Amino acid sequence: MSHNTGWEHHHPQQPAPQWGGGWAPPPPPPQPGVIPLRPLGVGDLLGGAFTAFRRYWKPLAGVILGVQGIGILLVAVVIGVAALSVDTHFAEVFDPGPGERPVGSDVMALLVYFVPALVLMLLTMTLGMGMIAALCPAVIQEAVLGRPTTFRAMWRRCWSRMPSVLGVVLLIGLIAGGPVIVLYAICFPLVFMASDGSGPPAAAFLMFLGVLLWMPVSVWLTVRFSLAPAVAVCEGLGPVASLRRSTRLVSGGWWRVFGVSLLAYLLSAAVGYIIQLPFTFLGMFALFPSMLAAGDEASDATVLIVGIVVYALCVLLGIVISGVFQFGFPQLVVSLLYVDQRIRKENLAEGLIAEVHAPTAAVPGQG
Repeated sequence: MSHNTGWEHHHPQQPAPQWGGGWAPPPPPPQPGVIPLRPLGVGDLLGGAFTAFRRYWKPLAGVILGVQGIGILLVAVVIGVAALSVDTHFAEVFDPGPGERPVGSDVMALLVYFVPALVLMLLTMTLGMGMIAALCPAVIQEAVLGRPTTFRAMWRRCWSRMPSVLGVVLLIGLIAGGPVIVLYAICFPLVFMASDGSGPPAAAFLMFLGVLLWMPVSVWLTVRFSLAPAVAVCEGLGPVASLRRSTRLVSGGWWRVFGVSLLAYLLSAAVGYIIQLPFTFLGMFALFPSMLAAGDEASDATVLIVGIVVYALCVLLGIVISGVFQFGFPQLVVSLLYVDQRIRKENLAEGLIAEVHAPTAAVPGQG
């Protein structure tokens, strides 16, 4: 099967081994970039992702921080406007007087303001996920061949493949999580009714049981389609074709893809926590003097508020910086898994070696 991509090459026949003159070990595989061009082990995958992150941290951090910054700003503005608009309704719904029940108009006012904010937050998160899912395979395309790149090149590359990658992300979410969404839509109103004794209490149990039963299927589907974003970026395919191609690449190696991906996510969470710790301690050092100095006077209250704000800013800064690694590293590993599966199944290594020695022309995957 051929695909119109710069990573497609003819596979020349290997020359027959020469035994004359005694046995000699085969030469090591070439390594123009972050990985040797041969089937990869777990250490190669994780080490290659770390090396790619270290060498290409500027475009990676630039794009991820840009996506995070835009998303946080949009969500904060919309939630702030919604909170100011429903201030009185919020108190009426969640803090009614003794013996009183929330009025329907107050509940509806909350929904009118906060549901659009929730939808915008979900859209922003989806766009951010799509951008990062497009970024990491684009970086790996350059990292495997040892070629430099820039923030501007990666930003343009991500946007050029954004429709296909976003379609992949949405399809995976609908296929792997659609039944759970339907279950919540049916059961959650019944659970809400059951809280005041007017609805069936079995709805909560049904919702929990449904989620529990669907979770293994959801994990299986997610891993099966996990290479689709890399396919969409590197091979220029559409969303549905990328899902089918990912299924074929993962076939026969599901447990390996699952295990390496899980290890990458656990490792990124641990490293992200270590990155975040200094910022949390810095915020605590700023907060403790304010707490000790706080008293009944207004000036002391102001000092405490300033300390809380500084603490919150330090924690937020730590979350944002650690998020660069937590979001980027697992996707780099999954992108390398895509390369590895193609090396194992399609002899991609020879095509990449030929591309390394070919004259510099168009960037692979962009033609």
